[in-house]
Amino acid sequence: MSEIDDRSGSEHIGAEHQLSAPPSNSGKRWILWTTLLLIAVVVGYYFYHRQEAGHAAKPATGGSAGGSGGGRRGMTGPVPVTIATAAKGDIGVYLDALGTVTPVYTAAITPQASGVLTAVDYTEGQFVRKGDALIEIDPRPYQATLMQAEGALERDTSVLAQAEMDLERYRQAWARNSINKQLLEDQEKIVLADKGTVKNDQGTVDFDQAQLSYCHITAPISGQVGLRLVDPGNVVQAGGGNALVVITEMQPTTVIFTLAEDSLAQVQARMRQMHSLPVEAWDRTSTNKLGTGKLLTINNQIDTTTGTVKLRATFDNRNKALFPNQFVNTRLLVSTMTGVTLIPTGAVQHNGQVAFVYAIDAEKKVARVKNVKTGVSDAGVIAVTGINPGDQVATSSFEKLQDKSQVIISKQAMAANPSEGNTP
Repeated sequence: MSEIDDRSGSEHIGAEHQLSAPPSNSGKRWILWTTLLLIAVVVGYYFYHRQEAGHAAKPATGGSAGGSGGGRRGMTGPVPVTIATAAKGDIGVYLDALGTVTPVYTAAITPQASGVLTAVDYTEGQFVRKGDALIEIDPRPYQATLMQAEGALERDTSVLAQAEMDLERYRQAWARNSINKQLLEDQEKIVLADKGTVKNDQGTVDFDQAQLSYCHITAPISGQVGLRLVDPGNVVQAGGGNALVVITEMQPTTVIFTLAEDSLAQVQARMRQMHSLPVEAWDRTSTNKLGTGKLLTINNQIDTTTGTVKLRATFDNRNKALFPNQFVNTRLLVSTMTGVTLIPTGAVQHNGQVAFVYAIDAEKKVARVKNVKTGVSDAGVIAVTGINPGDQVATSSFEKLQDKSQVIISKQAMAANPSEGNTP
């Protein structure tokens, strides 16, 4: 009985041990795969609904051919464009150059008399006329010197008059044979010497008068005064290197610019025909026109270091837009092309060396590529060959156009993507 009890006890203990043992490896794998499957189902469900929402948000006319993404060949609807009509007209041929505003006259006035400045009669930036008072130097020393010279002149003039009276008496006496001829000849020489003395005195008086006039400085030309360089009370020296005042003529003024020597023959031939060629002056950015003048002259030699020649054009400068030493862009009109086909410059597109336009058909529904040859451009228009006056060309939406594209005419230009090419 004891053996039977011991066996049953041991079997009971073994059954309890089996019930409390951990799960096997196959159970663990089943739980792991079930979890991964649930995660995959959730993620797939999320991306599926996101894709469906993206398709619903696309416009009806959008999309691309072959599912390759957006692009000009993916347009399925008509492209809105603005158009312009080619016209027959005239266009000028200009030579562009860089120039500098150069006044006709510039006067830097230096002192010609030494002394103390007693007055400055101008204000900075003032426009003065020729002869207007500018600066006063103390004149008293020069007045005294002039007075001495005038006194010596009066004395010697009286001596000369007395000598001439004596000469006349000697002549009368010689006519009566009352005196020796030597006395007459000596008196003649005395008169000549006195005349020389008087002439010397007169030169001294004139010199002193000129020195006195240098104390009163006036404007030698009409123009604009610069900044004040001296003040009253300062002592100046004659012949000093520092200027007392600078005057620049503003009206008229000139512009000196350079052209390549290859253009010289064309300009000279036109000058012989027209005698005067129009010249335009523009600001540094070539956006504002500063004035219109005419070609005045061509320099007499070419600069061998640069292969250019200088030209000078004159401008009336009534609005004072041209300022001395100002940098400007010049445009010299050398010829005018007449009866050419003109279109906006922005309508011409380029594919390497080939220029083309998108020509709109008569029904204004289809754009076709037409190669053109470009010529002179000016003020936003360009001369072309390859289309006829009256043809209509697209002026916008080039990044969406191609040959035989369907188009609709729009009043507002669509902004072109600068990253897109201009190839048809």
